[in-house]
Amino acid sequence: MMYLFLMIVFSLVIGTVTYGLAAKAKNDIQGKNKIRKALKVNLSVFIPAMMGAVVFMIPTAAHAASETAVNPAAGLGYLAAALSTGLATIGAGYGVGAVGSSALGAVSEDPSILGKTLIYVGLAEGIAIYGLIISIMILSRI
Repeated sequence: MMYLFLMIVFSLVIGTVTYGLAAKAKNDIQGKNKIRKALKVNLSVFIPAMMGAVVFMIPTAAHAASETAVNPAAGLGYLAAALSTGLATIGAGYGVGAVGSSALGAVSEDPSILGKTLIYVGLAEGIAIYGLIISIMILSRI
């Protein structure tokens, strides 16, 4: 049953993506209203399908985790490691996007400040490394 549902979800997702690409190739999607309509159709199919897939996959994942886990509290450690890395990379992506676009504009006006702007972009990228280090520290304790 689960595999049938997953195949249906997969075919729906591929179908909506194919519809969007085909409509864009034919230049059928012109204007903001048609793009919004196509996006609403894609999201109204994609989000419930993914939520259904998650609901069907949770019992299987929980059963597999209960067989292999020696320490029941280890699951929280894995969750903490995943959250520290994930949230740090989201923050780093936002930071690099904001700093990178500003740095590009500043360098286009004055090319001599390229080195300074690269330092700021590197500082924003460092946030992801800090999250990775924290997750490695968490995983070493489990």
